[in-house]
Amino acid sequence: MAAGPWCWVPPAALSVLPPLLLLLLLLLLLLLGGARRLRRGRAGCRGGARGGRALLLTAHPDDEAMFFAPALLGLRSAGAAPAVLCCSAGNYYNQGEIRKKELEQSCCVLGIPPSDVTVIDHRDLPDNPAVEWNTQLLATLVLEHIEAKNINLVVTFDAGGVSGHANHISLYKAVRYLHSEGKLPEGCRVLVLESVNLFRKYISFLDVLISCLLPRDELFILTEEETEQAKRAMRCHRSQLLAYRQLYLLFSRYLVLNSLRLL
Repeated sequence: MAAGPWCWVPPAALSVLPPLLLLLLLLLLLLLGGARRLRRGRAGCRGGARGGRALLLTAHPDDEAMFFAPALLGLRSAGAAPAVLCCSAGNYYNQGEIRKKELEQSCCVLGIPPSDVTVIDHRDLPDNPAVEWNTQLLATLVLEHIEAKNINLVVTFDAGGVSGHANHISLYKAVRYLHSEGKLPEGCRVLVLESVNLFRKYISFLDVLISCLLPRDELFILTEEETEQAKRAMRCHRSQLLAYRQLYLLFSRYLVLNSLRLL
């Protein structure tokens, strides 16, 4: 057959396509069904996070809902009484005061009272994706809060910062410094949120099965009702709900599950 603008497919190949498509469809249905069953069953390893006083360490108002809602709700369910320490007011667009109020509203939706929400508004810790915060300064401020609140579990970002944000990564470096130098109170453990590739980040609850198969120290998976609760918390950050954030609400795996590792 003469070459032309269309690619010729041998008839034998066409006969193979329907079975392949059926197989792919079957696998997709199994993934959907399995992920939903796991969500209904609240799958996850909770033993290491039971009881005590937990601290979620974030960089900006909205981090707690955007990335950590499954961990916060899971810790509350496990009796760990989480508090939130946010290390900036999120003043990049001069909206700091608005964003602090939105943070309190979001935490209320997640079951955390205003008395357990603290914002560090330090001039040397600016909300800026291009600025890496001073490790020593940040470590000192975080340690003071840990000691004042009798914290025995810290939850924060890992070295990838989920989105690669310099402020997120600064939190990891500060906590890693405290951990490696033995400055944390005795028995205080650190869990860091796993950064995943772009594909996994935006497949919502389909990432449940993948996360269950991979190594981790803690896995928090929300039910459908709890996922709606997490989304309500995110919607409290009205100043940040740009168009792409609406898509994030639909597709992000971080509003469904958190996989974490111990330092």
